[in-house]
Amino acid sequence: MALKSEIRGDVLVIRAEQARIDAAGAIRFKEAMRDVAATPVPRVILDLSQVSFLDSSGLGAVVAVMKHLAPARRLELAGLTPTVEKVFRLTRMDSVFTIHPSLDQGLGHVGE
Repeated sequence: MALKSEIRGDVLVIRAEQARIDAAGAIRFKEAMRDVAATPVPRVILDLSQVSFLDSSGLGAVVAVMKHLAPARRLELAGLTPTVEKVFRLTRMDSVFTIHPSLDQGLGHVGE
């Protein structure tokens, strides 16, 4: 899974640079996210703006990363495409994650 990360102030921004997070790549995604998220910063934002497809395995991998970071840090999401946003809405995971319309809005957001 292609991920790109950078630190912006007290935020670790991770960009998923692949169009799909599905059963074929969910385990690689989860492992790569755990490696990248090891950087000790207070906030982690996963930018999904390039992901056009997410299946249940992909969703499970995102949830696993969220649990891996907890309770010290929360995984925030940004830039969900309409198809990916629908998956989060239909599974009601949109009530579990902090979801920002865009990465810029997420970076401007001050967490609870």
